[in-house]
Amino acid sequence: MRSTQNILVFQGGGALGAYQAGTFEALHRHGIEPDWLAGISIGAINSAIIAGSAPDQRVRNLRDFWDMVSSGLDYGFVPDDHLGKRMMKDWSVLAGSMTGVPGFFSPRLPTPYQMLLNPDYRISHYDTEPLIKTLDRLVDFDRIHHGNIRVSLGAVNVKTGNFAYFDTRKTKLRAQHVAASGALPPGFPPIEIDGEYYWDGGLVSNTPLQYVLGADHSDADLCIFQVDLFSARGCMPRDMLEVDARVKEIRYSSRTRMNTDEFARKQIVRRAARRLLDKLPPELRDDEDVALLRSIGLEYDVTIVHLIHRTAAYDSHAMDAEFSRATVEENWKAGYDDAVRTLTHPKWTRRGRPKNGIQIFDLAQDNERDRDEATETAPARPARRSA
Repeated sequence: MRSTQNILVFQGGGALGAYQAGTFEALHRHGIEPDWLAGISIGAINSAIIAGSAPDQRVRNLRDFWDMVSSGLDYGFVPDDHLGKRMMKDWSVLAGSMTGVPGFFSPRLPTPYQMLLNPDYRISHYDTEPLIKTLDRLVDFDRIHHGNIRVSLGAVNVKTGNFAYFDTRKTKLRAQHVAASGALPPGFPPIEIDGEYYWDGGLVSNTPLQYVLGADHSDADLCIFQVDLFSARGCMPRDMLEVDARVKEIRYSSRTRMNTDEFARKQIVRRAARRLLDKLPPELRDDEDVALLRSIGLEYDVTIVHLIHRTAAYDSHAMDAEFSRATVEENWKAGYDDAVRTLTHPKWTRRGRPKNGIQIFDLAQDNERDRDEATETAPARPARRSA
């Protein structure tokens, strides 16, 4: 009986990352713990906090981070109407851009020192030193280095333009590696690591799914929870702000479903190649073409679960920069509810082994029939204090 690796794949998306924290809380409460965490940008931050915390402290430390970054925009109330919510969100984006986000980034002040002696002042609007300090406080990097969870964080080399992954199988991670994965220009400065400078991995690809699928998995089957913060599917924009929001969704969704479907086709071909090889006569089994086919016909099963954040009608066009407490709580709850809806859905609870080595679940999509089926068995989200 082959073992199964649980893999969490976290997309980038700024303030929307609270959705990933909510999904992790639900997975944790259902006894699903990660063997591998792969993240980009805010997904890298969430990954580091999870892997760098004791199992019973992971949700609490995630909550600590998201409470801190939303503490500067805690209004204590939420408007009831869509227009009021939209205005509050737009104001939160503006306020955060002017004052920064606690424990994450602060605006650069035009002091003589900054203007004359700090090269980062000329190429970025904010200082991410608060994030470095937050990570050093919340994340036990020795635990990551010596622990059983593999961690892979995507970034981009500024000078070469090449994608890079900081992977615990090759690299001893520090706070700087995490910050580099989320150094989105021109807001944030590049992070120097061993003489090279890195920006946010989302500049090349906003999801580490391809990196995960491209690794050697000859020793285990895979169960991948793909947690995306931007949906490729959306509505027709009605104004310029919605155009901006829709462009952002399309750009950063990284066409998750398309990539998954393409991998599914390759997986089916791998199984066909393996079956064909078993039918060959003995005199052909040492042929070099047969050896090539044998190398791609690996026998491992893959289960992919899509959990994708869906924007509301009143969301700001800059939803990834909106760190108000109300929105963070809303995104966290959405992630928790979507994960519970998936984990309690009959299609999930009654699943068998993947046919042709691949099965894909998208049970939290905005489909009323699936939602109604799952809600019948979904438990209520526990009170926040119990996290």
